[in-house]
Amino acid sequence: MNVNSYRTVSARGSDVERKWYVVDAENQVVGRLASQIAHILRGKHRPNFTPHVDTGDFVIVINAEKARFTGAKEEAKRYTSYSGYPGGQRQQSPKELRARKPEFIVENAIKGMLPKGALGRVMFKKLKVYAGSDHPHEAQQPETLTLG
Repeated sequence: MNVNSYRTVSARGSDVERKWYVVDAENQVVGRLASQIAHILRGKHRPNFTPHVDTGDFVIVINAEKARFTGAKEEAKRYTSYSGYPGGQRQQSPKELRARKPEFIVENAIKGMLPKGALGRVMFKKLKVYAGSDHPHEAQQPETLTLG
């Protein structure tokens, strides 16, 4: 066979068939869970992965409030936000944040592992995170995905 007949196939966004996955975050370590979900959102699990094209799948995370940290991170870790005003810097521990916005911990971890820029924002939109075990995406017939 001629060497020139081999071609690298670059995926096109319009040709990608996306699947829907459901991931249960109960008793999962936040960082390990986030890295595996970011892998799927990015599309790196596919044989036609192309870095400049969104080839990833949709991921639904349920029971986000039951995701855990290892060690003393539940008390020692700090999430910092800044309003832009003098004295407007706020810090919260995961325990305090979980009481107000339980989805934020998982979303923030995954967002930090996706590419920065327009492509990363498109990938992040395919992530759906819910605090409880219910989600409104039954019509998409998502597959259960066990990470571990």
